[in-house]
Amino acid sequence: MNRETQEQKLKHLLAYVSAHSPYYRKVFREHGVDIDSIVSIADLVKLPFTSKDDLAAANDDFLCVPKSRIADYVTTSGTLSDPVAFYLTDSDIERLAINESDSFRCAGGSEHDIYQLMTTIDRRFMAGLAYWMGARRMGAGMIRVGPGAPFLQWESIQRFSPTVIIAIPSFIPRLIDYAQANGIDYNASSVKSVICIGEPVRNADFTYNGLGKRITSQWNVKLYSTYASTEMGAAFTECEEGKGGHLNEDLLILEVVDEAGQTVKDGELGEVVISTLGVEGMPMLRYKTGDLCHVYYATCGCGRKSPRLGPVVGRKQQMIKFKGTTIFPPALFDVLDMVKEIDLYQVVVSKNEYGNDDVAILIPMALDTQIFREMLHSLFKSRLRVTPSFQFITAEELSLRIYKQEKRKPEKLIYI
Repeated sequence: MNRETQEQKLKHLLAYVSAHSPYYRKVFREHGVDIDSIVSIADLVKLPFTSKDDLAAANDDFLCVPKSRIADYVTTSGTLSDPVAFYLTDSDIERLAINESDSFRCAGGSEHDIYQLMTTIDRRFMAGLAYWMGARRMGAGMIRVGPGAPFLQWESIQRFSPTVIIAIPSFIPRLIDYAQANGIDYNASSVKSVICIGEPVRNADFTYNGLGKRITSQWNVKLYSTYASTEMGAAFTECEEGKGGHLNEDLLILEVVDEAGQTVKDGELGEVVISTLGVEGMPMLRYKTGDLCHVYYATCGCGRKSPRLGPVVGRKQQMIKFKGTTIFPPALFDVLDMVKEIDLYQVVVSKNEYGNDDVAILIPMALDTQIFREMLHSLFKSRLRVTPSFQFITAEELSLRIYKQEKRKPEKLIYI
């Protein structure tokens, strides 16, 4: 899409929310915003940001249509706060299908593929619905297995021969372990690639991180990273080059900003800010996601000219100050994912008596030996310069803490 077309879509978005969104009408009035003065992407700086707190506090005021027109009700995952409701019209659901079909094609997919879905499609989860809709629009097959259940996953792979699996990447080592324990030749399976959701498998320089290395060193599959959120109703998906997730310029306007709200330069780190194009139910304008990514504007090796986002380095709300060092949870996960003996873990962040962050890592009791503790201590010291405390509990208890029935995603990180 050329810039002129995107700016036409921006003008339509502004006119639409001005006419139909109680929230944005109030914001425009309070900030003296003249939407006719916003004629280019660069003019977006005339508008205030929309924050997660704004969305939570005035949830239904973002809705632009009568509730009688809502076709699907979804909520955010509520990682750090209560889930926020999002309302989708028929048009919004079709937009999801367009996004995911485009994303699948970006990741080398076609109508000849069969996708195996290892995430939930229920529990008010937008992504599961989007994957199914995208495969249907593209003309590909879809096996809806859902999360967990390694036996059922392998039974489905052996029975239906999917070419692509869609999964939270930390589940893949469990899938490999099950195959090894049950004599399944997973490298001879039909699976050629994995679309990874919810967790990064690459470092900021696009090399595989600990989890990415762990998977690809054992299983000859291609990993494709994705980055998405309920609020944007779209996804940034890697191409064959593996150099960042591509922006779908038909569906989103992207800004990446520093602490002062200024646009960062090519290759720099900033907070991801999105404005949604073509959303009917709950459009977002300059929405600050809280996610920190590097952005790349140069043409990709695949030939696409759209901006790309590197893996999420961390969330602003999840920044940990531990023993004088700033850490984001993905850095802790990466160290733990390097250790092949660890198949379950949970990071617990709390405040000590002085109001400073403490970090404890829960690990299965079967690994509790002096040698293993010393190895972990040395590994964290060399990688992060600080060492959290380690607590060993039964694998059953740990599994229950991580895979809660009421949660859509594994709880690898909690704050208490």
